[in-house]
Amino acid sequence: MASKQLAKRSEVEVIYKWQLEDLFANLEEWEQEFRKIKQMLETFPSFQGKLADPQVLKRCLELDDQIGQMTERVYAYAHMRHHEDTSNGQYQALSERATHLTVEVSNVTSFISPELTALPDDVWDTLLHNESLSFYKNSLEQLVRMKPHVLTEAEEAILAQASVMANAPQTIFTMINNADMRFPEVKDEQGNEVELTHSRYGHLMESKDRNVRQQAFAAMYDTYRKQKNTIATTLTSNVSKNIFYSRVRKYPSVLESALYGDNIPSTVYTNLIETVHAYLPLLYRYFSLRKQALGVDELHLYDLYCPLQSDFDWKITYEEAKHTVAKALQVLGEDYVSQLREGFENGWIDVYENVGKRSGAYSWGAYGTHPYVLLNHQDNVRSMFTLAHEMGHALHSHYSDHALPYRYAQYTIFLAEVASTTNEALLMEYLLKSANVQQRLYLLTYYADQFKSTVFRQTMFAEFEKIVHERMEQGEALTADELSKIYYELNLLYHGDAVTVDRDIELEWARIPHFYTSFYVYKYATGFSAATAFAKQVIEQGQEAVDRYIQKFLQAGGKDYSIEILKAAGVDMSSPEPIRQAFAVFESVLDQLEEVLRERK
Repeated sequence: MASKQLAKRSEVEVIYKWQLEDLFANLEEWEQEFRKIKQMLETFPSFQGKLADPQVLKRCLELDDQIGQMTERVYAYAHMRHHEDTSNGQYQALSERATHLTVEVSNVTSFISPELTALPDDVWDTLLHNESLSFYKNSLEQLVRMKPHVLTEAEEAILAQASVMANAPQTIFTMINNADMRFPEVKDEQGNEVELTHSRYGHLMESKDRNVRQQAFAAMYDTYRKQKNTIATTLTSNVSKNIFYSRVRKYPSVLESALYGDNIPSTVYTNLIETVHAYLPLLYRYFSLRKQALGVDELHLYDLYCPLQSDFDWKITYEEAKHTVAKALQVLGEDYVSQLREGFENGWIDVYENVGKRSGAYSWGAYGTHPYVLLNHQDNVRSMFTLAHEMGHALHSHYSDHALPYRYAQYTIFLAEVASTTNEALLMEYLLKSANVQQRLYLLTYYADQFKSTVFRQTMFAEFEKIVHERMEQGEALTADELSKIYYELNLLYHGDAVTVDRDIELEWARIPHFYTSFYVYKYATGFSAATAFAKQVIEQGQEAVDRYIQKFLQAGGKDYSIEILKAAGVDMSSPEPIRQAFAVFESVLDQLEEVLRERK
């Protein structure tokens, strides 16, 4: 897998591919499920206008759950096949059909919420206290809460039909970014010409050769500069979509509409930005340490990811990464590690990059089948942490799916980054215990980079989203140049005087896929804070904390509001304390980093 040229999908060894056959043995099985869903949808009209009857409502919700679970499987399979090779026309068509099916399901079932929310209060009281509906009580109570933002039946049907168009900005960006965009060749540390890709870019930015980093940085953003107007239109179209939906559903702003489903006050978002601003001097301190350690007159943005020692090369193969991650997570107990190894060895993971494969990494899947993990593994420390991170997501889903029925198993996006980042924190703690001076320097640098990337950088992304949405809500038209200006000024604020903020970074907004899942990225920062607290509890309190973490958090799915789940598990995110603890850890990392740098001298 070390070839300079990317392998075709057909050339990748089976042991490094996920087994989507565990979802559907073949395309014919997928087609059968697809057709069955279409047939089952024909039953829904018989429920319409009759949901005030508890027994009719129960049958309707049971069918809704059954079809929802089946559609999830069909959708996940089609899109993961597409992500294996985004240039494969057969799987492009499959994913489009799956998307259209979800729209059809949404359209056919769109009467449920408006019909229920239109019921008189006395009928609602009867439904909520009916014994046969006790299983659905939490869902019904949440629906009552959503009542002010649910439209009429006809209006909901129109919105459901419009969802294909609403998804267009993200779909178009994905195709530009993964299938159509081609990057030039650049020279690696050995002087070999290699094709620049999304995955290789991260690897090249860690190169100890500054010229390699600089040319990769320039080549990446020169490519995006050529597409900036198209991508700007795609991004602002996504923002316009968000504004449309927030206004139609009568929310005060897009931000509040994005947070409402998780029952998160908008002050959590704005307070995060304000708190991070207050702690920016810690980030500036880190940049000064990095500049000093590298011995450069100017610290550029392409100098922010490389190791601080030029004579240290820490290669970690995928097999080594699996072994180390399993050892590090033994503190979470025998059952957790057993489930982890099950994922490693039984087709959960798609490991290596290939031609056309979706960039980045994620965990996904469908209820009733084990989760899946997409990687683009490189033999380095970063990829080992990515493995730990994505398996954290996967096992969170695995535990919640086994503990809860379909309707309540899915955890919210607000909780999504906690388990993954807890794994990373525990891996870091494990590695630091046995590290030599060189490894310790590398790890502390990596840890500091994680704070930079997960707390500070994601908050900068969150602030960019907030500014862009607010300005468009006020009626401003944002061009590529205006987006670049906003983004560049934020980079100046977040990097301070110790860093030379290269002008090319103004185009980075054009390559961030998360901007198409709007107001998501702040959850990395809040999730990091909660994860820091969980990891600290596991290390200091042992089995008691492990049991609480697994039973009250991993197995809690989405059966309660996110903040309440965290509170029950021992982390109160309604308080600023977890965020303060995270910054205290960051300051401790900087202290240790200074000490190691002195030892190295």
